[in-house]
Amino acid sequence: MTAEMIDRDWEDFKTKFNAKSQIDLNQYKPAQMQRRITNLMARHNVQKYMDFFHLLDKDEALFRHFIDYLTINVTEFFRTPEKFVELEQKVIPDLMQQNSSRLKIWSAGCSTGAEPYSMSIMMSDITPRTKHQILASDLDVKMLAKAKEGVYQVNELKNVSPARLTKYFRAAGPDRYAVTAEVKEGITFQHHNLLLDKYDSGFDLISCRNVVIYFTEEAKDKLYRRFLEALRPGGVLFVGGTEAILNFREIGFQHYMPFFYRKPLK
Repeated sequence: MTAEMIDRDWEDFKTKFNAKSQIDLNQYKPAQMQRRITNLMARHNVQKYMDFFHLLDKDEALFRHFIDYLTINVTEFFRTPEKFVELEQKVIPDLMQQNSSRLKIWSAGCSTGAEPYSMSIMMSDITPRTKHQILASDLDVKMLAKAKEGVYQVNELKNVSPARLTKYFRAAGPDRYAVTAEVKEGITFQHHNLLLDKYDSGFDLISCRNVVIYFTEEAKDKLYRRFLEALRPGGVLFVGGTEAILNFREIGFQHYMPFFYRKPLK
């Protein structure tokens, strides 16, 4: 195939895939996304993007696997533990001082649910008699189903202290643990496309970590501006360790701590 034919094949694939999945691959960095897709195509002995689309269109299991593959569902409880220490000791107390009622938290791109459940556990320890409102959203409906089930392999719990493991989990088979009903209480799971769907507002804390790694700079800028609008004044955005927002001032954020950005109070 000539370079022009490959480009047309790629453009046709993106158009067809967007129509089927409502995922716009134009919002992702093309080189990285093409590399990931062609690696998967090679496993299925397919050379053309449109031939691969026809496979996806006929095979629902492969289509769901492809969505999972694109959305990079790597998760564990209290991922980057030192950041959860900062949340528990600094960020949450600051937010609670501003807003003494229950907090409104959004785990955007929650994957299999480890992050929102970690947030719930943390908040239960900080304010045991208050149930805070936690929204957990993801693009992948298969991951959301796993999140709602709330059952995890022991390796996903390596950052959970023995005391928290005893208090907030129960055994669910060999090397498997399920979160308790108390942890699930207050969490709402929702299918949501960050690039297309409407956002709720009035959040005290939004966590969006390790989600935008393949987004274009334009898509990330739009996303962060929408997060700013969704936060209440004084609210905080929490991003991943490789996702520092270099133009945070231009967007309208204040730097709070590394990888934490605050919406100005006025």
